[in-house]
Amino acid sequence: MALQGVEQTILRDPALFYWILFPITIVMILTGILRHYATVLMNNPPKPPGTMAESRERLSLFRGVNLRNNASAVLSRDAFEVRKKYLVSAYQKGEFLKDPENRGQPPANPMTDPAGMEAMMGMMKGNMMMMIPQTLIMSWINAFFSGFVILKLPFPLTIRFKSMLQSGVMTRDLDVRWVSSLSWYFLNLFGLQSVFGFILGSDNAASQMTQQMAGMNPAAGMNPFQPGQDPDKLYQSEAENLEVAEHFCILNGIEERILHNLGSKEVR
Repeated sequence: MALQGVEQTILRDPALFYWILFPITIVMILTGILRHYATVLMNNPPKPPGTMAESRERLSLFRGVNLRNNASAVLSRDAFEVRKKYLVSAYQKGEFLKDPENRGQPPANPMTDPAGMEAMMGMMKGNMMMMIPQTLIMSWINAFFSGFVILKLPFPLTIRFKSMLQSGVMTRDLDVRWVSSLSWYFLNLFGLQSVFGFILGSDNAASQMTQQMAGMNPAAGMNPFQPGQDPDKLYQSEAENLEVAEHFCILNGIEERILHNLGSKEVR
């Protein structure tokens, strides 16, 4: 067992650093770049709204989201309350719906809608482009590099990091700073986001976190209503979010702050 305060050393071949760490890193970077361009080629661009009513239905939801997120920029309390009251009332009454006569009815089955089928196929393609390469890389690492310890981190860590850094070789006596080949794969899986952003730009399909957040952000695409979703329920949810939103303007008390800063400079 490793003693407290004693530096633990392991006799290992230095070539492991070059024949395992570098290949895994390079393969994951190249795979991410290929996945980005394959996703761009396979994905179909979102279709624009066909009618003015459909465009109004889509953009009206963004008005509430933008009001909650950006109202603190320049809007006064009275201006914020007027917009908030109008949007909440319109959402609750269904004034922005494309087909208000269908309000309260269950949404159409996406399996019978060509647009819904196309959207579902696009989601399936994205999941395949994300899962298949990672499954192949993990199988490759398990087949050729399983059980190797490739590097030691230069900074101390707590014992809670042991299961994350030593997958496949975790033992009771091994120092937590040693990193296994399989753990290096997981570290690269989430640690290469900035590299992909530098090479491919911030809006890239190689980032795992970008793809996951795109599904949770309603303003990520042109159409916030996915197949099978009820626009009226999204409007009701946004109305509840607006009702509990509190106003805060960055211009509140700006006169006092400017005078205070000027007075501080004069004292100096």
